Amino acid sequence: MNLINFFKQFIAAPTKIGAIAPSSEGLADLITEVADLPKASTVIEFGPGTGVFTEKIVRKMPSEALFFALEYNEDFVKASKNRCCDALIYHDTAANAMKYLNQHGLDECDSIICGLPWASFSVELQDEILSASITALKPGGKFLTFAYLSGLILPGGMKFRKKLSLRFSKVTTTKTVWLNIPPAFVYCAEK
Repeated sequence: MNLINFFKQFIAAPTKIGAIAPSSEGLADLITEVADLPKASTVIEFGPGTGVFTEKIVRKMPSEALFFALEYNEDFVKASKNRCCDALIYHDTAANAMKYLNQHGLDECDSIICGLPWASFSVELQDEILSASITALKPGGKFLTFAYLSGLILPGGMKFRKKLSLRFSKVTTTKTVWLNIPPAFVYCAEK
């Protein structure tokens, strides 16, 4: 999906898309490095969008590992499948992660890599997805999501950071990816 089509998706549903441009290669490299994918056996991606993270995840994971993504926007499901034709991408909400883990005979995963627009979500939806994440992760599992640098000083961003700290045993942040539009960093939250 090109930048113009992505921007059209944002204009059509800004509270569901949350970004004016796809994540950068630099942000995709950073979030997948922090996930420690070469050691993973099961990884879920929430909100693959155009597949920027998906492509890196598939490349960095062991071939025998299970990976699937959950994307609510049908146009983004198509874009991700076009970019990563071998990836399992389900058209569903992240809140249903356990349904798909169970379909694969599993009840936990090593990591969740998340590209969802947290600041655009209601408090209830944030809580629902974070609860689903905690349920799906194994003890010591990592929940990785990114935030825009501006979110550190905005009330919504500060509330989200607090939510992570209340739900996970350890929350750290990475360096900032300045070439992302807008600049972003990664939260690494451990169960």
